[in-house]
Amino acid sequence: MPKFSKNTRIVLSIFTFFSLVSLACGISVPQAISSQPTPVVEVVEANPTTSSSEITVVTNEDQVLVDMYSRLNSSVVNITVYLDQSGTLLPYAQGSGFVYDDQGHIITNAHVVHGIDAVQVTFSDGLIRDATIVAEDLFSDLAVIKVEVPSGITPIPVGNMDELAVGQTVVAVGNPFGFEGTLTTGIISALGRSIPSQTRYSIPQAIQTDAAINPGNSGGPLLNLKGEVVGVVDQIETTGTSGGNLGVGFAIPVSILRRVVPALIDTGHYDWPWLGLSGNTVYPGLVKAMNLPVEQGAYVGTLTEGGPAQEAGLQGATDTVTQDGLTVEVGGDVITAIDGQPVKTFDDVLVYLSLKTSPGQEVTLTILRAGKYQDVKLQLGTRPIE
Repeated sequence: MPKFSKNTRIVLSIFTFFSLVSLACGISVPQAISSQPTPVVEVVEANPTTSSSEITVVTNEDQVLVDMYSRLNSSVVNITVYLDQSGTLLPYAQGSGFVYDDQGHIITNAHVVHGIDAVQVTFSDGLIRDATIVAEDLFSDLAVIKVEVPSGITPIPVGNMDELAVGQTVVAVGNPFGFEGTLTTGIISALGRSIPSQTRYSIPQAIQTDAAINPGNSGGPLLNLKGEVVGVVDQIETTGTSGGNLGVGFAIPVSILRRVVPALIDTGHYDWPWLGLSGNTVYPGLVKAMNLPVEQGAYVGTLTEGGPAQEAGLQGATDTVTQDGLTVEVGGDVITAIDGQPVKTFDDVLVYLSLKTSPGQEVTLTILRAGKYQDVKLQLGTRPIE
């Protein structure tokens, strides 16, 4: 996947029990604890409050979190995965998950359970039960496991993407570094991020948050203040030298969860729509090199042989030129709309396909070729499994 900075994103299926691991895989090595942690004393300067209303606001916010934790913590679980080593199951890593329905289905990340040999779930009261993997989807990094849920534990309700806004308070509950039932708070720092999946395709519309999330939080819920799941914790941004929280975390959006998870439970897989092309967002060098009449759009770089886009007659890059010192691919079509919806970035195409379409559906692409607009109709295929 392309890297746009020195920072790297890592997945958070964590807390490996082995001594040699890679931080790039989001696995951290637990340190031996020989004594109780040293108490940390925080000194806070007391400032007079200007009015009683300010005290009430703070108290109300605190009580919302207290009530939410009391209500939902039992529905968040610790997931331990095992690998078969010469006939012996050894603990490999830990992650988080949450109860999705009253049938015992638990949502987590695909990278937490992918390729493992056994799964156990630990509930908030310490009860441990074996679980089975129902299905996983590497394109969205979502997975569903199933366990016998004790009585009294209820599913966490699922929220709506349309109700989210930058600046809203969000809450993460999970098991960072194996510390079960940890609650952290923050805000939605940004919406509409594209983040890496377990494949070469990106996960669209991801939520960025500054809520403290760390290795072990993977698969846990990101909640709004109503106690609804608005995302599934997935990745953090790191400096490459530390796998800990830097205030830049990402969650798979509830919009993707709502489409993928029911299919995983019902059929064991989810079929993603597929155009069969790759490219990038239009940028100034491309505008100059191709003398484009637009400054925004999705540029078609390459077409997959036999894919829907190629079959429909779309055109990819045909040559490379040097423009302002940069090597620029030229000759490809520029997508400016899909089904009448404006396309300003390449991500716009991915988001529309992922959230508004299904395999077999016909879509209309408005493209710019040789300075002229034209509409191209095509039937979407099914994204090949890698």
